[in-house]
Amino acid sequence: MLELRRAVREGDPGATERQRAKGKLTARERIDLLLDEGSFNELEALRRHRASGFGLEQKKPHTDGVITGWGTVHGRTVFVYAHDFRIFGGALGEAHAQKIRKIMDHALAAGAPLVSLNDGAGARIQEGVTALAGYGGIFLRNTRASGVIPQISVMLGPCAGGAAYSPALTDFVLMVRSTSQMFITGPDVVQAVTGEVITQNGLGGADVHAETSGVCHMAFDDEESCLEEVRYLLAMLPQNNRENPPTATAEYPPGRRCEGLADIVSPDGNRPYDMRRVIEEIVDDGEYLEIHERWATNIICALARLDGEVVGVVANQPMSLAGVLDIKASEKAARFIQMCDAFNIPLVTLLDVPGFLPGVDQEHGGIIRHGAKLLYAYCNATVPRISVILRKAYGGAYIVMDSQSVGADLTYAWPTNEIAVMGAEGAANVIFRKQIAAADDPEAKRAQMVAEYKAELMHPYYAAERGLVDDVIDPAETRNVLVRGLAMLRNKHADLPVRKHGNPPQ
Repeated sequence: MLELRRAVREGDPGATERQRAKGKLTARERIDLLLDEGSFNELEALRRHRASGFGLEQKKPHTDGVITGWGTVHGRTVFVYAHDFRIFGGALGEAHAQKIRKIMDHALAAGAPLVSLNDGAGARIQEGVTALAGYGGIFLRNTRASGVIPQISVMLGPCAGGAAYSPALTDFVLMVRSTSQMFITGPDVVQAVTGEVITQNGLGGADVHAETSGVCHMAFDDEESCLEEVRYLLAMLPQNNRENPPTATAEYPPGRRCEGLADIVSPDGNRPYDMRRVIEEIVDDGEYLEIHERWATNIICALARLDGEVVGVVANQPMSLAGVLDIKASEKAARFIQMCDAFNIPLVTLLDVPGFLPGVDQEHGGIIRHGAKLLYAYCNATVPRISVILRKAYGGAYIVMDSQSVGADLTYAWPTNEIAVMGAEGAANVIFRKQIAAADDPEAKRAQMVAEYKAELMHPYYAAERGLVDDVIDPAETRNVLVRGLAMLRNKHADLPVRKHGNPPQ
């Protein structure tokens, strides 16, 4: 029996060498990197398929090309399945699918995260429609587990056709450059139908999905660093939607002043700065995990800690498109907010937004519909929500970015804030158009009207005087204010209307 188990674990030496020649680890090596040492418990290692015909009856390897089980990451239970490309190219057949569905059911019942290590060639053609039906059962479980347990898909090889929909249904997708690809139709089909010639990586590689499509949340150069980041990500997430994320001890005191913020953010609203430096000043140890770092770069979404407690940070990025909201940024932030809300992660929003991106492409592309996704996500979120307005907060973009009117629990502003329907120049041109046109010196008159508008309607305390901002704070006190506010909101309870589910804009 021990010899059989050893043979199952080691697999075909020739297939192992071919796997390594492609620059890829084996499925078991990947599991060993992901889980705490010695913690893996395998299920159905001796499972074999029952199919016949097309040569399958002569080849019935144990595991049927997928390894399933559970272990621990940082001492907490995690369920995992890993395609074994050495067996049938990791292709999914009936028994293969039954193993995956079983481990997914265990994960949901136990209330623990599920990590899939994907390296498969799609449905096993020799098994016909039963293989396709196997995918259906997986998709159903992905959907039922959504918002209940964290689901992380790690792409370590090809993932084509319908198989790509399972990762797309999960909370996070991580990819490795040069060895992992995702697409619905491959390069050969694309060329046959459209005449376009493209490589697999050019069509669906890690960089494409990290920068262009937004399918991939994080891309890495090698499998080791990718799996290490999965461990870090799991350390920021709760086991399920009934728990809070794990806490940690921060080196920085909760009341630490952030004196560097005044140097980072210029009071001149036309001067850009890197919002990442602001986040580093505020959060524990200056550390955060950015999600979708290379896609929709005009908004930042990150997981970090404040006084040891995990928070989700949503922040406009003035270094990219001046921090405006557009279609991609709205989608990116909306999905991140929904994930945080599902897993009891408080939201901190840092605003410096001059508006929505104008243009025919944006309007025809549905910026109204996509922007409404962000609005819906914030309005629907019941976790603690605190907003800080650093500089610009103009028009509908200000309302959408978790303003007090859409349910933010606490709203603070720096003395450099400019909360208004639009910029002073634009407002003056509309309101005082006739006076400016009739003046002997239109430019001098325009400057005068701009100054008056700013003095009357855009001074730092205007919104606070009307109860739209809870306080105007010293930027150096930002961390302290956030820590105290989150502590007060820790036991927040929100009653929602009874409904089957909402109907968010698509």
